[in-house]
Amino acid sequence: MNQAAVPIATFPREAFGHPRGLWVLAGTELWDRISFHGMQAILTLYLVSELFLPGHIERVAGIGPFRHAVETLTGPLSVQAFATQTFGIYTAMVYTTPLIGGAIGDRWLSRRIAVSAGALLMTIGHFSLAFDWSFLIGMVLLSLGAGLLRANLLPQIKALYPSGDRRQGDAFQWYGMAVNLGAFLAPLITGALAAFYGWHIGFGFAGFGMLIGLIVYLVGQRELADEPRVERTVRVRLSGDERRRLAILFAIMPLIVCFWVAQTQIWNTYNLWVRDHINLQVGRFEVPVPWLQSLDGLAPFLCMPLLLVFWRRQGARGSEPDLFVKLGIGAILFGASLLLLVLASHPSGSSERAPLAIPIAFHFLSNIGWIFFAPVANALIQTRAPSGARGLMTGVNYLTVAVASLISGRLGGLYETIPAGTFWLIHAAIVAGAGFVILLLARPLGRALPEANDAPSHST
Repeated sequence: MNQAAVPIATFPREAFGHPRGLWVLAGTELWDRISFHGMQAILTLYLVSELFLPGHIERVAGIGPFRHAVETLTGPLSVQAFATQTFGIYTAMVYTTPLIGGAIGDRWLSRRIAVSAGALLMTIGHFSLAFDWSFLIGMVLLSLGAGLLRANLLPQIKALYPSGDRRQGDAFQWYGMAVNLGAFLAPLITGALAAFYGWHIGFGFAGFGMLIGLIVYLVGQRELADEPRVERTVRVRLSGDERRRLAILFAIMPLIVCFWVAQTQIWNTYNLWVRDHINLQVGRFEVPVPWLQSLDGLAPFLCMPLLLVFWRRQGARGSEPDLFVKLGIGAILFGASLLLLVLASHPSGSSERAPLAIPIAFHFLSNIGWIFFAPVANALIQTRAPSGARGLMTGVNYLTVAVASLISGRLGGLYETIPAGTFWLIHAAIVAGAGFVILLLARPLGRALPEANDAPSHST
């Protein structure tokens, strides 16, 4: 069953200079990210400090076969290494399933049904994490739900704007701000709940957050653009230009993977590094480790409006960098920020700890790089991919994070065996190296991939 290509309708109702549907989609994503980043900020610490320790791990349904499967590939793992590997596998699953979810939204279900079903599965999954025995069940439900929700939420933005509308680029940045606001609030809330009331209360809050996201989406559906009809008897055939576009997008995906190798490590082993190398004492108060993750939301939220104004002024003068140049700059900035972690690392066993100002500076610099990279990569996919494959390519874009998560999960095992400075230097080289390659290829890629025309494809 395939989706027929039909003209895309532009929704006329606006608020704050954009279609109201943008704010519905951004609000849904906000609560998705509050739930996801809240859970993510405490997950590795929870696994290392409680769930994977004797007295708890035996209660987890299916943990024996799961650990056996993992260690068949990796060899015996310590508690810490098993925790980082589990985090990497889970994150990989969350970012792999959108590949299937995007195809389902494009070809079988409407995107609205897919998003609603995904949000419901994620709500149940978050609540499942509040109990030891259902931990792995919750991981599976979260992964399946994320695949349906994320691959079909983002493509609905493009349908709100006519081709060539200058506001499209800003729309993806505003959407990114919703992601970052959620990423800022979530670690503060779940970190505090976990520290003062227990891990399971933190996971329970994530479940309520996703439930609110589902309600926002259902209530706001009338503000969204009309969806293309799904026809069981129509087969969409891509033109030669559309196949060429897909080939180019696939070719640059390994470079995008390199960025996410570094970023996903910040979600994973970075928390353990903060625990081991940073002085978290502020007077008599010890800052909870997950709170630093909130800076990954605060920094873009503060910096993105300034960059949008800067880019708009450059655009008025005809000097705004194109999408590929922005990607290259973002990767290099992220690599440079990791050098701060190299400088703040101390030899194993050392009692010396770096000041809290260093990771704070890291989060602000790295997230300027994130602004140049992550929302721009989304805009690249949504504006350059053929309309009939946009959901699928959204899934492919998420797949880059999945591949990177598996790589960073494996690299996370090195944290116990090599100096911490060397550990972060490896990640800096990976992401900055990709940035320089993108800059070298920026001009020919820009010529080869102008904005996609949303005219109907050939059908049979």
